[in-house]
Amino acid sequence: MRVLIVDDEKNIRESLGKYLSFEKIDSLGAESGEAALEHLSRENFDAVILDLKLPGMTGQAVLERMQQDGILSPVIMISAHGEIPDAVEALKRGAKDYLVKPFDPAELSIRLRSLIENKRRENVLEAVMRTEPRAAPAGETMLLGTSPLIKQLSDQIDKIAGSEVTVLITGESGTGKEVTAREIHARSPARDEPFVAVNIGGIHESLMESELFGHEKGSFTGASARKQGLFELAGRGCLFLDEIGEMPMLLQVKLLRVLQERKVRRLGGVSNIPINARIISATNQDLEALIKEGRFREDLYYRLNVFRISLPPLRDRREDIPLLAEHFIARHKGRARPALSQEALEKLKRYSFPGNVRELENILERALIYCGDSVIRNTDIDLHEESAAAVPKDIAHNAAGKTPACAGSSEDADAKPLDTLDEIEKQAITGALSRCNGNRTRAAEALGVSRKTILNKIKQYGL
Repeated sequence: MRVLIVDDEKNIRESLGKYLSFEKIDSLGAESGEAALEHLSRENFDAVILDLKLPGMTGQAVLERMQQDGILSPVIMISAHGEIPDAVEALKRGAKDYLVKPFDPAELSIRLRSLIENKRRENVLEAVMRTEPRAAPAGETMLLGTSPLIKQLSDQIDKIAGSEVTVLITGESGTGKEVTAREIHARSPARDEPFVAVNIGGIHESLMESELFGHEKGSFTGASARKQGLFELAGRGCLFLDEIGEMPMLLQVKLLRVLQERKVRRLGGVSNIPINARIISATNQDLEALIKEGRFREDLYYRLNVFRISLPPLRDRREDIPLLAEHFIARHKGRARPALSQEALEKLKRYSFPGNVRELENILERALIYCGDSVIRNTDIDLHEESAAAVPKDIAHNAAGKTPACAGSSEDADAKPLDTLDEIEKQAITGALSRCNGNRTRAAEALGVSRKTILNKIKQYGL
């Protein structure tokens, strides 16, 4: 927590700063409005304590300039008794609170904490409302397990959690990239700050810049009010950029500049806004291959890939399946928790899990519906349908492996004709959409393709 104290009296700045330090609130002093704006242009503050009467630029003028420059730190005005009408006017113009001199520092501390907490709640709520709706992450399930690979992953997270290093998480769809990012944040000193997750593949290209960087009122048709971007909303917390490989080239250039300068500029804005959030990105694509194809910038790749975490597929840590299965069954609501039979468990252990941990969860959800008593049996574990829908790389290619045998094989010569690739692809997409209750983002993740791809296919097949 960090605040800016703006007052022309040195003893007030120093005494307030000393008191706030006892309250574990960091502060910085500014003796004038001009100095305050200079500080605000270089770094973010959780709140500003602003004297109404200042030499040169008044507190009212500083407040107006902050709003013009898009600096949205909440402001507490401080004023003398005779200046109360001016303080009230400042409230109308955007200040959040005011105190009359002399005031109790303890009262100031209480109001500061309340303002900052309310602002954080607003930021998190706005970020949640604007980012792509996600299935509730499995929380610590990605780190559930006793396999050497999971222990190695946990050790990696411990090494980087205390730093602010930029992290790139890679792995197949369903391996738990967002869960891992949340775990890094949860173990970091910024754990109480916002964690803002955005699915790049789930934002329309025309809206992506506004979502990430924000916009000013009137900057484009429909921009009826100023909006903070997700970089700002993340504050001193973490911004998680999922499906980073889906970012358009033009936006890649702008993201590279943000990472280099640690500043953003809203659409239609005239000033740069400093950012303090840690950046974690993730992808299930081969970024090196995209670079060779000219679809991803090499310089951006090196900016993102400061520390890399590669998540193991579930098939490489089969010894963790019993613990994961127990966890997912325990989360089942509505009736007594059934047991998983040994035969059913062995069937799961033999499966390749192209959809990884997410697929295991989906399989068990269906099994809980199928099982008629207190035991999940071998026959309740439906792998055929899931394997047809959880294609890791290419829908048609992998789905084709589920069709009847080709003519001339050792199978029955009268086997029915093969479906076309389009028919197989259409069936796979329809099945995934059905199992994900129509959620296109989750269906895309289950199929191992981008949301943009599945939207195009839905349109192509008229689904």
